[in-house]
Amino acid sequence: MVKLAAKCILAGDPAVGKTALAQIFRSDGAHFQKSYTLTTGMDLVVKTVPVPDTGDSVELFIFDSAGKELFSEMLDKLWESPNVLCLVYDVTNEESFNNCSKWLEKARSQAPGISLPGVLVGNKTDLAGRRAVDSAEARAWALGQGLECFETSKEMENFEAPFHCLAKQFHQLYREKVEVFRALA
Repeated sequence: MVKLAAKCILAGDPAVGKTALAQIFRSDGAHFQKSYTLTTGMDLVVKTVPVPDTGDSVELFIFDSAGKELFSEMLDKLWESPNVLCLVYDVTNEESFNNCSKWLEKARSQAPGISLPGVLVGNKTDLAGRRAVDSAEARAWALGQGLECFETSKEMENFEAPFHCLAKQFHQLYREKVEVFRALA
């Protein structure tokens, strides 16, 4: 049984639901705070995720960072050397989706020369009447960027899936490195 540790960057525009997603995940869906204050800087959420069919687990250190440009310089240090990325947008806010490419570029610049596994999460699907981003468009963009795609909401729909996917992706990278070392031995 192996327990791995992965630094996960939670990125996206302000008010897309990054903190809510992290808090719901931390509490296994038991806690949805009705109101949040804007994250200034960074909050850290730590949770261990079992990797199915392996007996292994990944402890995700989720860096929930401010989406405001005001805190951009501070993010460079906090985002240094990430292992996985969770990119979040609000399905009712097209600009937040369009800005995902900027957030992705920023995150990837912190891990030069390595493949940064990640997921794209469309949040606030409970506001279906106000949807501005088509899920097929988001999925196509995500796949084009090498990201898995999920949608979720405060209704506790699918909130664990993105993090379980990240743990599985990170575990797969670990397994590939182990195989490389075995081949060299």
